Amino acid sequence: MKVTIIIEGMHCAACSANVKKSLSKLKGVSDVNVNVVTGKAYLKIGKNVSEENLKKAIKDAGFKVVEVILEGKSAKLKVKEENEIKQWFVRLIGVWLFTIPIMIIMYSGELFGKELVSMNLMTPLMLIFSFPIIFIFGFQTLKSGFRGFYTFYFSMDSLIGLGTVVAYLTGFLSFFMEVTSFAGVSGMIMTIFITGKYIEARAKGRASSEIKKLLEMGVKFAVVLKNGVEVKIPISEVKLGDVLVVRPGEKIPIDGVVVKGESSVDESMISGESLPIDKVIHSKVIGATINQEGVLHVKVTKIGSDTFLANIIKLVEEAQGTKVPIQKVADKVTNIFVPTILVISLLTFISWLVFTEVSTGRAIGIAISVLVIACPCALGLAVPISLTVGSGIGAKRGILIRKGEAIQTMKEIKTIVFDKTGTLTKGKMEVSSVFAEDEKKLFKIAGTLEHNSEHPIARAIVKKSGLTRFSEVKSFKVVKGKGLEGTISGKKYSVGNELLMAERKISLKGFEEKIKEFENKGETTMVVAEGKKILGVIGVSDVLKEDSRWAIAQLNKQGYRTVMITGDNEVTARAIANEVGIKEVLSRVLPEDKLNKIIELQKTGMVAFVGDVISDAPA
Repeated sequence: MKVTIIIEGMHCAACSANVKKSLSKLKGVSDVNVNVVTGKAYLKIGKNVSEENLKKAIKDAGFKVVEVILEGKSAKLKVKEENEIKQWFVRLIGVWLFTIPIMIIMYSGELFGKELVSMNLMTPLMLIFSFPIIFIFGFQTLKSGFRGFYTFYFSMDSLIGLGTVVAYLTGFLSFFMEVTSFAGVSGMIMTIFITGKYIEARAKGRASSEIKKLLEMGVKFAVVLKNGVEVKIPISEVKLGDVLVVRPGEKIPIDGVVVKGESSVDESMISGESLPIDKVIHSKVIGATINQEGVLHVKVTKIGSDTFLANIIKLVEEAQGTKVPIQKVADKVTNIFVPTILVISLLTFISWLVFTEVSTGRAIGIAISVLVIACPCALGLAVPISLTVGSGIGAKRGILIRKGEAIQTMKEIKTIVFDKTGTLTKGKMEVSSVFAEDEKKLFKIAGTLEHNSEHPIARAIVKKSGLTRFSEVKSFKVVKGKGLEGTISGKKYSVGNELLMAERKISLKGFEEKIKEFENKGETTMVVAEGKKILGVIGVSDVLKEDSRWAIAQLNKQGYRTVMITGDNEVTARAIANEVGIKEVLSRVLPEDKLNKIIELQKTGMVAFVGDVISDAPA
């Protein structure tokens, strides 16, 4: 069984290494992977491993378990980065309030030309100001660090904790023996460390930004039918079999199947397809997609971790838990680095004391320098932080990185697969072709009728018409999946596809070739008719982005194999591919099948996938 554990308190590679070591010791635990950036551990457990065993192992390593998520159970999906950032921010403000006076007192001679405090008062004041910095604001660091000395799970906190406490104690020793007081310096060391931790917490917080966006897509409340009465309840209280009421413009709360009503649903955030999908009784719907026109009654078929959105979130989280090859090397180094530095620091103290004539205080100061300067936080955090920040920047530019390993292995790529909608195309419908004797009249009629619809095709036609004032439309009617019709100034007009024209017995004679030509270019064809007479044909399509042809041409020139994958039919897909310059096409591929297609292509070499929506993340 797969398990995800949310852990509080990890902030360096040694921390994650200690957690991994402790969990790996448990019998029945395998495939342990700990990510310090996301604060999660991913592992597999046998039947003999209990939740308490896992919590104890992590506690022994010196950390707190926030939540243990077993496979198949609904996760609370807490996002704790904001709280962690706030905690470090409070500590940051606190330590600097005491550190600034320390710095002014210590360096007053250089700053003001005279000492503000006599040497007799210097050490007592340094001890007073440094105490809250080290033992109040730095308490968690000390607690974590010194635990390593009796559990033998050392971390970067062990170096900082030992270094600052020993440096602080030299202040008291200076009253009884000839030892240089480093009490003030100890406070500044902890302040610099806490400042670094705040910066790291901010950087790590970016790793969960995409998860937050996914979570925000979900609906918080749902309207449930109970004994014929509509009741609004929190989404967490929705049960399997409940019937939900979804009105036009509302998000569908959770995965289910339509049991009453007809409508079209905007699934672009899931599938990337720009056209809404018609839904009738028995049609499946996905949570977080938007109902467009009619009222739907949806019977809940999946809840919690079984929903489409929850599975996508899980896939992205697991991807964040993977480690790139270079990161594994860094982890191995940090595993032995802390104990090695502790030994070197001790040998340094003894060597300076035995082989030189320096004072004990000077020897202590040099040993502390080794502890503090050698702290390799950057070594353990450089790779994961750079990966998360890099992937964050990529996400802003429309590039979703499935695994961190992809960044390092990108040089091996031979095949690049492109999603169509929103990636190669603009992701929104535009009028791309027109055939009519009187275009002005065509768009005046079509724009006036379509103004009453919220369909993407309607919006495209209205935009193209350029109308700002619209005539009154009487007897307006939407013919589901076919078009719409209405009466303007006493005349009946229809705008729709061939099915609507056939149903109204309107002859397409003289327009068949143009309709076929538009459709061969991948366009959705809308016929405009006045009574039984056709005024013209409008071709609407999701047009290519301005730079798509150039980008594909550059990749083809460099020898990459380019492939397009889409849910569109073969004709539409081939038309777009030919226009952009892609020779290989995978059409009619459902969102959930994209991953399998990518796996097939990987058999011939390294594959890069370029997509723009949630459903593209697993692929």
